[in-house]
Amino acid sequence: MNKRKFVMRFLVVLALASLLMIPIAAVAEEVPELPVKGMVTMLDLGAKYCIPCKMMIPVMEKVEKKYKGRAAILFIDVWQHRDQAKRFGIKAIPTQIFFDKDGKEVYRHVGFMSEAQIDQQFRKMGLE
Repeated sequence: MNKRKFVMRFLVVLALASLLMIPIAAVAEEVPELPVKGMVTMLDLGAKYCIPCKMMIPVMEKVEKKYKGRAAILFIDVWQHRDQAKRFGIKAIPTQIFFDKDGKEVYRHVGFMSEAQIDQQFRKMGLE
């Protein structure tokens, strides 16, 4: 292979790799102040395009409705907000972190978490 073909292939591969690293969302969401002051908080850290994280979406929607006004249910896309992954010490996604009303972390789970498991954790934290 001559040098010119090699360089062209390298540039194509580099361009494709760069495209894959760009978040698809045009506007990055703003990260709220965490944990929410004076409220039990469940934080789900994942990515919109990760398969187990996608499986969490309907669970999070149900939990958010169920605990509305009693608990803050939040999601952060760590591919868009890499600083938050570092801040919370995320090693794998999805990761769910539960905070009490005082903002103290009380439980951490890695992987898919069912609605029943979330309910159970909230009960342990005194939330019915």
